[in-house]
Amino acid sequence: MAYLFRLFILGFILIISITPGIGQYEVVTIAKDNIGGIGPCQPSIFISPKSPNIMVSSFISEKTMQTSGTKTRHNRIYLSKDFGKSWSARNVKSRYGDFGDPCIIADNSGYFYYIHLSDPKKMGWEGSMVMDRIVCQRSINGKSWNSGASIGLNPPKKHEKAWATFDETSGRIYVAWTQYDHYASSNPQDSANIMLSFSDDRGLTWTPSIRINQYGGNCEGGSATPIGAIPVAGPEQEVYVTWAYDEKIYFDRSSDGGISWLKKDRIVAEQPGGWHPDVPGFGKASGAPVSGVDISYGDHHGTIYVNWADQRNGASDTDIWISKSTNDGETWSKPIKINDDETVMMGRHQCYNWMAIDQITGHIYIVFYDRRNHPDNNTDVYLAISTDGAETFKNVKISKTPFEPDPDVYMGDYINISAYGGFVRPVWSSLQGDQLSILSAIIDLR
Repeated sequence: MAYLFRLFILGFILIISITPGIGQYEVVTIAKDNIGGIGPCQPSIFISPKSPNIMVSSFISEKTMQTSGTKTRHNRIYLSKDFGKSWSARNVKSRYGDFGDPCIIADNSGYFYYIHLSDPKKMGWEGSMVMDRIVCQRSINGKSWNSGASIGLNPPKKHEKAWATFDETSGRIYVAWTQYDHYASSNPQDSANIMLSFSDDRGLTWTPSIRINQYGGNCEGGSATPIGAIPVAGPEQEVYVTWAYDEKIYFDRSSDGGISWLKKDRIVAEQPGGWHPDVPGFGKASGAPVSGVDISYGDHHGTIYVNWADQRNGASDTDIWISKSTNDGETWSKPIKINDDETVMMGRHQCYNWMAIDQITGHIYIVFYDRRNHPDNNTDVYLAISTDGAETFKNVKISKTPFEPDPDVYMGDYINISAYGGFVRPVWSSLQGDQLSILSAIIDLR
């Protein structure tokens, strides 16, 4: 059934579209605002597999409550019905509040899911309940959204950096995140762990959360904290989760739909410099791992990929890497460097990686910030493309204008990308003067 569904969608795409090349694309502005608070930054985007012309994006923003003067984060949601060429804002509220870290996914029935942090009292850091759970809101069309379901509530523990995936074989949705005994605590008795929950009713109710990591870390939020959990669903109801911890990339696996997990986590690769590398200009650069699995019906069906950034080539040369496994995560290939700037300029930084696998074609797309063209902190955005199972990558600059980050302006912990049937939509933050913008590129490779 899934195979026939993909064939139908691919046929639909080919009928309604004209095929431009990689050089024929435009950069569009989803939203922009004057700096002064937080955001707009840390964007997420997803293309509907049922109707690829429909896309939803979300990102962090911040406002000051007029009554109290309290600064509270909230995410903004934008909808496109014309393949990402134009966007309109959605007014989305949750009974549990909203405190950033947006994740947008969609299923093959047309539902969108909006995963984020909570702020029930809308008091920001001044409130005791901020980040007390993960929230999932659902929409049938990207326009109207329900008030949300609670995930992982376990007072007084705090929760952040959740990500989700949909398993088209079982219809199950998985969410993984980091749970803190006490957020930002330096107490050695406090620990942080990777948690997971799932839903069998399209996001309306969720199972009690379970811990899946073998090694707990501290609660300080750096490399000694397990962070950046990304779940992905395999072709036969497997669930794979990766995260960063102690300058390593860790992997765990469930073969029974998230019920049981490996007793011993696997190490994908070392990550010198950790997930939060020091990159001049960025107050908090990111190289956290992003995982994906090929469930297309191509030559690399079932291959698991993990993409990250690290400083194994030195503190002045952050690079983007990928490793893959063809045996269910038991062993991993030697990391391959994705950014191909060796002959252009050594010692330049690449960071803020995110990966998407087109489940129609099996092609891999990785977006990242890149400084290969500049001797200073000016930064471009590049897209790396692999059509041969991550053996080789082609790099293409997709930003039109470089930007220079300001360490005092928060740029978030990630950028994002979605791909389906040749539609590729990266999304990123760009700082120009006193304005921070959320940008995307219209890239159609069919």
